[in-house]
Order: sequence, then structure tokens, then C-alpha cells
Amino acid sequence: MIFGTGYGGFAARVNSRIAAFVALALCLVATVGYAQSGPVKIAVLGDSLAAGYGVSPQQAFPVRLQTALQKQARNVTLLNHGVSGDTTAGGVERVDWMLADKPDIVLVELGANDALRGSDPASAERNLDAIITKLKDAGVTVWLAGMLAPRNYGPEYAAQFDGLYKRLAEKHGVPLYPFFLDGVAQDPALNQADGIHPNPRGVDIMVERILPFITKNLDDYAASVRRPARP
Repeated sequence: MIFGTGYGGFAARVNSRIAAFVALALCLVATVGYAQSGPVKIAVLGDSLAAGYGVSPQQAFPVRLQTALQKQARNVTLLNHGVSGDTTAGGVERVDWMLADKPDIVLVELGANDALRGSDPASAERNLDAIITKLKDAGVTVWLAGMLAPRNYGPEYAAQFDGLYKRLAEKHGVPLYPFFLDGVAQDPALNQADGIHPNPRGVDIMVERILPFITKNLDDYAASVRRPARP
């Protein structure tokens, strides 16, 4: 709307303000468009399985996952927040530090060390619950990677531990990848000498197995925030 020149100086002032408002609006639109075109930042909050224990930095799970996603023209950046030896309790303490990187999505991959130490599954569940709650309160999308307990602790312990991931996923309404080491666990050809940590081939199998889960949930995330899943 532009006022006619018959209103003299008043029209000039109003027209000037309208033009300034339009320019500001266009600038804001351009800024929002630019922000949404940037890469989706996915942080992996995990332990040695994410950190890349025993393999080169280029062979760590987050790096290999980013490579696989970029081959699909996915506009993503992976942030490796894995710490070798970390437990779910350690993950609680690191959430704020990780959030400083402003991730859009966090894949929570913790619990293996709790299980290896025979920790109380209820304690691990409380810690993971606290992590997920804090991330969701911060407006971050959460994906959960499950773990299975060693079978030498007996069926009762295994049932309590294994089931906590499904309970948390249902409670918080977050996607669950049931077993992070699917296709790799207990295969000597895919693990290092300790029989616990995957070798480079094992990492590639992990990425191959989890990739459909990641891509589906990336598409769901893109739809939820109305941004393109690909550049």
C-alpha cells in the first residue's frame, strides 16, 4: 500500500516507513531461508563405540556415518561426543557441554559400560531418562540406540537391562534403534582382539545396518521443521 502524493509530506513519511518495513521483512525471510539451508547437526552422545576406540579417527562411527549420508546427498554434519569408558552417569554430566555445539539431533548411545560393570539397570534407566528429558527440554530431537547386556549375568539381569531402552523410547516418544552392535557383536572377524570393540570393517557394518533408521528419521525430522532433507 502506497499513499498518494496528494497527502504531501505526510505521504512521503508513511511511504518511507512502509518501504523500510518491507525491506526488513525481506531481510528476515532471507535470513530464515539461509539458516534452514545449512547442514543438520547430529551429535552422537556415546562411549568408546562412538569415540572410535582402537581405530583411526577417520574410521570412527560418526565419521563413517557422515560419509555414508553424504553419499546420499544428505546435508548433515556429525559431531562425535563419544568418550571411551563413559557410562550413562557420565553422559548426564556431559549434556550441557554437548549442547554448546547446538546440535539439531542427538543420537544417545550409552549403557554398554553400565552393563559390562553389572550396574543396576534401574540406575542406567534413570540416567538415560534424565539425558533424554534434558535434551527434549532444550528443543533437541532425540534418537536412542539400544544395547544388550552380557548374557553371563543371567536372564533376569538381561531382561531388566535390555528392556529399559524400549521403555524409555515409549515414555518419551523417541525413535529406538534396538541394538547398536547389530550384526557385529560376538563376530571375531568384525571385532578387535578384545572381542568388544568393532574393527574398521565392523564399524562399516554398524553404519550399514543403522543407515535405514537414520535416513528415515532424518526425513521425519525434515518434515517436522519444514526444511529440505537434502541440499
